[in-house]
Amino acid sequence: MAKEIAVVGAGIVGATASYYLARAGYQVTIFDEGIGQATAAAAGIICPWLSRRRNKKWYRLVSEGAAFYRQLMSDLDSDGFPTDAYKQCGTIILGNKPGYIQEVHDRAVERRKAAPMIGTIKILAGEELKGIIPPLVPMDNALFVGGGARVDGQALTQVLLQAALSFDGCIHNEHITLSKNKEAFSVNTLNGAVSFDAVILAVGAWLPQALEPLGYTVDVRGQKGQLLVLQTDSPDAKDYPVVMPQGEIDLLPFEGGRVIVGASHENDKGYDLEPDPSILTPMLGQAIALIPSLKNADLADVRVGTRAYTSDFSPFFGTVPGLEQCYTASGLGSSGLTSGPLIGYSLAQMIQSKQTSLDEADYSTNHYITQTP
Repeated sequence: MAKEIAVVGAGIVGATASYYLARAGYQVTIFDEGIGQATAAAAGIICPWLSRRRNKKWYRLVSEGAAFYRQLMSDLDSDGFPTDAYKQCGTIILGNKPGYIQEVHDRAVERRKAAPMIGTIKILAGEELKGIIPPLVPMDNALFVGGGARVDGQALTQVLLQAALSFDGCIHNEHITLSKNKEAFSVNTLNGAVSFDAVILAVGAWLPQALEPLGYTVDVRGQKGQLLVLQTDSPDAKDYPVVMPQGEIDLLPFEGGRVIVGASHENDKGYDLEPDPSILTPMLGQAIALIPSLKNADLADVRVGTRAYTSDFSPFFGTVPGLEQCYTASGLGSSGLTSGPLIGYSLAQMIQSKQTSLDEADYSTNHYITQTP
């Protein structure tokens, strides 16, 4: 049985895996360079049931990922850690095309049969919508989904890492490389090469760079994501549902009057981490068009991160081909905060030789990681 585990990358996948492995009694060492992490820059809407995507394997992953949050929050709470980074506050879907809201409503009703977590589904209009989110501009109709939730990725990963450390895990903020000499597989740190019983590579969009020295090519590319953190003087904002208009932006309310606007999806600027006003300014304008009072909010922060995408936009996880002691996950894309905790938990289960709730063959690394001749 593996006892000493290295987790490379402290985003949502790595942090969750670290927490559950350390909780199970493994000696966990976390390495994170702290550059470009998608989770640290992300705030997510956990409401996957409304997607039009027809990829059944992807839908199962995100649907079960949304449901897994209940277990994750229960486990953190039982271990004495805060859970307010996540809140099941409901989701409001806005539409500007005729028939769109009814279409989404019907899809949600059908999917609720297999996913009761969806909860209340109701079309709202006029004063009824205004009563739920008073500052929202008048809308003819919208859809409320009671099971929708929001999560602050940065806050959640910090809690997960604190929990892992409380179970005697440790973290090193440094860049590492991997090397293989015949059968010896090593993690090269500032203090030299170190061997572990198992390694989890949870480095997201940087997986190609991490595996290239070992002779692998990886079907993963980076996608830039930017968001705005606005500080309002409305303490009631934390009780509002998240808002999903048609288009690029979403609006996520948090404690203390914070409202997060975002995030962008920039395929042509994958690893660029500089804030771009040409993207951020229109995003702010769209937010103000929906909630005019946001024009008086202060810009508290701008977050920029790099998501990982595969050529078919599907995530994967499992062992690296030819390296049984090396586990990985990548390609989560913009649904990373929905599926990431479940994937991290699944990797922890695999290391413990336990059954996962997902069919691992559906998300096999073999389709995306290739050994070069």
